[in-house]
Amino acid sequence: MAITIRAMQEADLAIADHLFRLAFGTFIGLPDPQDFARTMNYMNRWYLDPSAAFVAEDNGQIVGSNIAVNWGSFGGFGPLTVHPDYWNQKVGQQLVSAAMDYFAQHQISQLGIFTFSNSPKHLALYERFRFHPRCLTAVMSKPVQPQNSQPPLQPGLRYSELAAATQADSLARCAELTNTVFEGLDLSNEIRTVAARHWGETVLLESQGSPVENQHLEGFAICHCGEGTEAGKDACYVKFGAVRSGDSRGDRFANRASESLASLLQACEGLAAQRGLSTLICGVNTERQGAYQLLRSLGFRIDILGVAMLCPNQPAFNHPGAFVLDDWR
Repeated sequence: MAITIRAMQEADLAIADHLFRLAFGTFIGLPDPQDFARTMNYMNRWYLDPSAAFVAEDNGQIVGSNIAVNWGSFGGFGPLTVHPDYWNQKVGQQLVSAAMDYFAQHQISQLGIFTFSNSPKHLALYERFRFHPRCLTAVMSKPVQPQNSQPPLQPGLRYSELAAATQADSLARCAELTNTVFEGLDLSNEIRTVAARHWGETVLLESQGSPVENQHLEGFAICHCGEGTEAGKDACYVKFGAVRSGDSRGDRFANRASESLASLLQACEGLAAQRGLSTLICGVNTERQGAYQLLRSLGFRIDILGVAMLCPNQPAFNHPGAFVLDDWR
């Protein structure tokens, strides 16, 4: 067996998607592995940066894939997929190595991934690359309430509805906000691609209660909506959401951040209700105690638990003062 690693092409997306379902569905023991995440599409991540996606081949046959994700100063990868016939043959190691080379080329020094917390093999694989298991990450959901059954929901601004010049300003303001969460963190490419490919919407939350000239971006959430995205059928998925962070970690900061995050989630639920979606999904690391406790208080329930692994072994933005929603799957 001579495994080769090459860049993923757009023509590879269908087979990579098939292998993704086969591998994960087999691992968790589904009667029909192709039922795994059937209405979701993770291979669309290729469109974020084709140079960050890789396939493994055996004599010209694709047997695995991996996609690196670039969020400025922070990166990750996934889904890492290997055909079951090629498990335990170091194909996964080669695909991780390709992603690590990508991060080195882009000088991304802080990495984080999500994996099965109950799988020693997964932990051992990533530990080979200096990833360390830290706190649990919860993927959570709640039913979306119909708009006519509750008070008006916080609308928020919608990135796709802004004029081009205003969009450019919004991207800069989003980058400024995420820099308060983690230096150099930048979701601009995610925001642009979600809008360009009509995967969903980015909700922008402006500060309230101050003169217009003093208002600033208080938070934003990148949402995937519906079938064929990372949300899946009838769901709105917060791929990344954050509200403003600062140096203070006292009660005053936490209360304000919690209120802002609650307003941002209300705006996301308003988006979901407007689009006729029935479920709101988001992830949060349990080390972000304020954000995690807020989700529980708002009626979110845990659907999936995984472990966050970081390289190097530092918290990044997994700490009590980070009011951030994501899960690194």
